[in-house]
Amino acid sequence: MLGKLAGWDDTIVALATPPGVGAIGVIRLSGPLSFSIVDNLFSSKDLGVQPTHTLHVGFLREGGEVLDEVVVSLFRGPRSYTGEDVVEVSCHGSPYIQERVIQAFLRQGARMARAGEFTQRAFLHGKFDLTQAEAVADLIASNTAAAARTALHTIRGGFSRALKELREQLLSFSALIELELDFSQEDVEFADRGRFYALIAEAEGTTSALLQSFRLGNVIKNGVSVAIVGKPNAGKSTLLNTLLNENRAIVSEIAGTTRDTIEEVLNIDGIVFRLIDTAGIRQHTNDLIESMGMEKSLEKIEQADIVLYLFDVADAVGEVEGRRRELQGGPAGAGPEKNILWVGNKVDMFGGDGVMGAVSVGVIGTSVDAANEKFRSIPGVVFISAKQNLDIDLLKKRLVDLVLDGKTSTEGTIVTNVRHYHALQQVAISLAEIHKGLDSKLPGDLLSPDIRQCLHWLGEITGEITSEDQLDYIFSKFCIGK
Repeated sequence: MLGKLAGWDDTIVALATPPGVGAIGVIRLSGPLSFSIVDNLFSSKDLGVQPTHTLHVGFLREGGEVLDEVVVSLFRGPRSYTGEDVVEVSCHGSPYIQERVIQAFLRQGARMARAGEFTQRAFLHGKFDLTQAEAVADLIASNTAAAARTALHTIRGGFSRALKELREQLLSFSALIELELDFSQEDVEFADRGRFYALIAEAEGTTSALLQSFRLGNVIKNGVSVAIVGKPNAGKSTLLNTLLNENRAIVSEIAGTTRDTIEEVLNIDGIVFRLIDTAGIRQHTNDLIESMGMEKSLEKIEQADIVLYLFDVADAVGEVEGRRRELQGGPAGAGPEKNILWVGNKVDMFGGDGVMGAVSVGVIGTSVDAANEKFRSIPGVVFISAKQNLDIDLLKKRLVDLVLDGKTSTEGTIVTNVRHYHALQQVAISLAEIHKGLDSKLPGDLLSPDIRQCLHWLGEITGEITSEDQLDYIFSKFCIGK
């Protein structure tokens, strides 16, 4: 595949570890001159005759001056990350030393690698397909266990195996249908329409499942934003502090204390939640700053993936129901598609008889029952005490349940890449057209264009069909040393 693109026969070099001071820095070279470039500066032994996958300790020298004492790792192609000859030089982690060593390699004939060029060469040498290459960047950027698991699953080929198998079967049927066109006057069918129909139906199911997984995949990769909204003094800032287990937001008995939105990140069961504490929303205020804060709160409601509406269990049922109608269908509300989690706060102050006041630990359960009875017209309310840390774990579980939407885990193939998602949408359209054509018993010459279109989009995902500009764009988003 490398031969498809010109100008890939040189040797590149880059720092493979993060820039800055550290114990060691790893400088990576890849290309036909990797061994000779390092060997010219490595006086301890002849690297050209050393076996692959070996380590060598010695000094790098240039013009009689010692640059550093290093460990040299040798990987001969094709048994290397890129498929080319690769050398990794572990030097001391001084930015000054790292730069001196890199400059010395450049003077020996290497050039600086572009962003993602090592992984791009691995793809071009057939070490893995494009979905696996892109998953390398996702793995590097992962900040939760779920994100890392999803990226590793794709790197191991979980995503591309299903697509390749489908593409190969479609190619086989496409060839048979094309063969039928050569014998059109003979009125023969080489492609078994029954088997083809079953394949298309199975492919539609697989594609639909992958498309549906994108919502979860997007959450795993980018996190989910949760706007904590409600009236002033409902306990929004207290809840944020309790969830974070730290005093992040200022809490007071004065309504309207929070004037601006506060955003923090919380990891629950491997899913990143971006919590947004908003200014309290009320009907009337003469405070200009508070009014601006309320406007921002409404903006955050529109932008959030989940709206956590917090209310005081002492509030009137009719008032809470009115706010529920506004959020779910009002002109400036969250809309019917928005996930809204209703949370009743200060249940520790709600007596079993419905009277507000301090409740002893022994009757907390009774107070929750009383709150459930009071707000029985609003389904799915979670009752908590943010101040007393009561049922906060239940609230966290409900947040995770809203995200997983019935899925029991984040294992398996999950689409996290927008490029893959858009291409799969086109695959689904092509499969639907093929299905429609089979239902209508269309001849092979009318089925072929849709089959070719489907094959094209499958190839776009895995990299069988790519352009140099497209590859440059994809790999430009990688870090330099990868």
